[in-house]
Amino acid sequence: MRDTAEDPQAEGTEPVAEAGPAGGGPVALALRSGGEAVRRRFRAGELGSFPVVLVLATVWIIFQSLNANFLSPRNLSNISVDIVGTGMIAVGIVFVLLLGELDLSVGSISGLAAAIFAVLNVNNGVPEWIALVAAVLAGTAAGAVQGYSCAKTRVPAFVLTLAGLLTWNGLMLAVLGTSGTVNLDENGLVAELTTYYFTNDAVAYGLAAVCAGAVFTISYLDRRRRVAAGMPHRSMRYIGVRTGALAATAFVSAYLLNRFQGLPLALLIFLVVVAGLDIVLRHTRYGRQVYALGGGVEAARRASLNVTGIRTAVLAVSGTMAAIGGLFLASRITSVSQNSGSGLLLLNAIAAAVIGGTSLFGGRGTTWTAVLGMLVIQSISSGMAITDTPTAVQFVITGGVLFAAVLIDALARRSQEAHGRA
Repeated sequence: MRDTAEDPQAEGTEPVAEAGPAGGGPVALALRSGGEAVRRRFRAGELGSFPVVLVLATVWIIFQSLNANFLSPRNLSNISVDIVGTGMIAVGIVFVLLLGELDLSVGSISGLAAAIFAVLNVNNGVPEWIALVAAVLAGTAAGAVQGYSCAKTRVPAFVLTLAGLLTWNGLMLAVLGTSGTVNLDENGLVAELTTYYFTNDAVAYGLAAVCAGAVFTISYLDRRRRVAAGMPHRSMRYIGVRTGALAATAFVSAYLLNRFQGLPLALLIFLVVVAGLDIVLRHTRYGRQVYALGGGVEAARRASLNVTGIRTAVLAVSGTMAAIGGLFLASRITSVSQNSGSGLLLLNAIAAAVIGGTSLFGGRGTTWTAVLGMLVIQSISSGMAITDTPTAVQFVITGGVLFAAVLIDALARRSQEAHGRA
């Protein structure tokens, strides 16, 4: 049983030894050592986020060449808000995929949570914040029930959550009643989740600076811990160049967002949630247990891990994130209807997690993979919309990207087995 959370290679972050006294400046040395690490990772099947970043760049280049408005501040700002609802759900899916399982009920749970909020607040006059908490807790409870049932019966999660898909959808219809559709207050708390923007430029730039500083600090502390333990570690040059590249991306993004309406509140909440859950997964005992369980159930049992508790908690996280995502989706259209949580929502959430790089075999992936995957899916959708491309073509392209992601995952898994790392 391999603890993926503590394995730098499993995180897609191959350790880089300190650069020697070879010629070239610090940047050249960092790039050289980084290039060697990338080649080692690729040979061992550890592709990291490289494939999805390449796909995202290709999608942006193609659509920008077809329509100059694709990378405009307005369109990029809209994409940053549109990814949040389904992206929240995809982050919960990542937790389940890390166990090598699949949650098919997240769409229905998102619709149920939105319906509970709407009926409590609009139809019964319950204050928004109370209705919001009740809706999120309903999602948590639904996920926990499913997780506990899976752990105790040892029935595959996709089978039990398929039953949950029907159950929670039926309960949503019952909650909505004969009205079918409930319109939310356009000036209310939930509506403002996707309509509020921080118009002060300093907010977006400040967030970019905080993100860059956090990446450097975490990388530096991880390096210092590994040096003290005599473990392989990255060079400071590599960390500096990597942080600089991320900082440049963050500040360019902040600049573009400020050219439209500023930093969207929805995007800020999304990034905070993703970062927080990433810390939970990779830097806490619970997160290490999730990765360990994904690496092998029997091995986890023999290591005296609380398999029932971990499975219950993971499905509870999935249900919670589905409920939060459902509220953001309802905020985007300021209404809840009998179609909430249906359609392509479930498929897009799963596709986002897989396309982003979370392994279907369990034990490999981070919450950030859901963000990358969602960016790919929403970029394709937005590009198709502004170029007036038929929806059928969008499905074909998205399906093709998903197929490629699954194929890459399978080939990477085979390569890791050949190198004794799976």
